[in-house]
Amino acid sequence: MTWNPDVYHHREARSAPARDLLAMLPDLSFRDVVDLGCGTGEHTLTLAGRFPGARVLGLDSSAEMLARAEGHTAPNLRFERGDIQGLRGDFDLIFSNAALQWLPDHPALLARLWARLRPGGVLAVQVPANHDHDSHRLLTETAREFAPELEGFTRFGTAHGYSPVLTPAEYAETLDGLGAVEVTALSRVYPVVLAGAEGLLDWTRGTALVPYLTRLGAEDGERFVAAYLARLRARWPGGRVYYAFTRVLFTAGKPG
Repeated sequence: MTWNPDVYHHREARSAPARDLLAMLPDLSFRDVVDLGCGTGEHTLTLAGRFPGARVLGLDSSAEMLARAEGHTAPNLRFERGDIQGLRGDFDLIFSNAALQWLPDHPALLARLWARLRPGGVLAVQVPANHDHDSHRLLTETAREFAPELEGFTRFGTAHGYSPVLTPAEYAETLDGLGAVEVTALSRVYPVVLAGAEGLLDWTRGTALVPYLTRLGAEDGERFVAAYLARLRARWPGGRVYYAFTRVLFTAGKPG
């Protein structure tokens, strides 16, 4: 997928869950820290400042995002291009903010990440959990309309738009099965007020729309956006949308 850091906006609304996840971290003497799906690197820089004795790595698959992230510098900070599922090395803190929702099979994914976590380490994750919101349902409907152009692709790989994101209880149970201790898992709503259907479309341009528009040419992409916007306008005909964005946050410790 091609990510545009200038479109991935609404920074305050998107940063609040990351700040809450950062606040959930214990103050330990981490040696190696990785920020999975670091994007433009703001939160990776925060991690480098909070844990100055650690080597902090920001990992992302997007060259466009990393080009922006390279503007953040600290003596203990570096950025690399890489795949979360192919993570190598061992870490004392594995941190991921709004990235794992793009990957399938979270029980298996957590097991792989857990294997990369050193004893005494911490796993800290935040993922959006609005896959059942009407904005996503309408996006899946639009994708079905454009099935030939998209070669059957939908956001989560099925016609029903199934999301890999689990409930807080399911994450807690999965982590317990891995042997985790001091597990905290919670759901929180971060409301955003948007300027009608157009504002909601603008919000999705930086995230949910990306995998669709990446697969479409310019003309088909314009048609897709127009069809999606028509559905959004029918659902939200007014000039104000209260978007109750739900997030799941969890942390877990690995016994030392």
